Amino acid sequence: MSYIREMRKYIGHAPMLSVGATVVILKDDYILLNLRSDTHTWGIPGGAIELGETLEQTAARELKEETNLTAASFTLLHLFSGPDFYFKYSNGDELYSVVALFLAEGVAGDLKITDGESTELAYFRKEALPTLESRAKTIITWLIDNHFLF
Repeated sequence: MSYIREMRKYIGHAPMLSVGATVVILKDDYILLNLRSDTHTWGIPGGAIELGETLEQTAARELKEETNLTAASFTLLHLFSGPDFYFKYSNGDELYSVVALFLAEGVAGDLKITDGESTELAYFRKEALPTLESRAKTIITWLIDNHFLF
């Protein structure tokens, strides 16, 4: 069982902190996004750390779970936190996230949805981005501002 789900048994919907990893996959001038099944907006593959994991292990696990892809290595690009990373889910759960943003390198595998967290996976150019989940929008703006995504 996931750590966050376990903690929700004790605190209900109250705000809580979550540490996690988000994985950027860039292919030419495209970024891989996932259509989230919970918010029906597009996000970046990633999720919460589990007890005993490193952030790199979280990145690898979430990448595999959400996209069926693996990476030879991960480069830490930035840490995000603060009010832009507050999120209230439709069920009332409130979360303040600390997100480690990783760039996946040496990506391999067949792209496919392997869990219930996404309904679609697709690559987008920055000029044609779909409706983004709020945290993903902040991260993609950072990627553009810092010349990772042209």
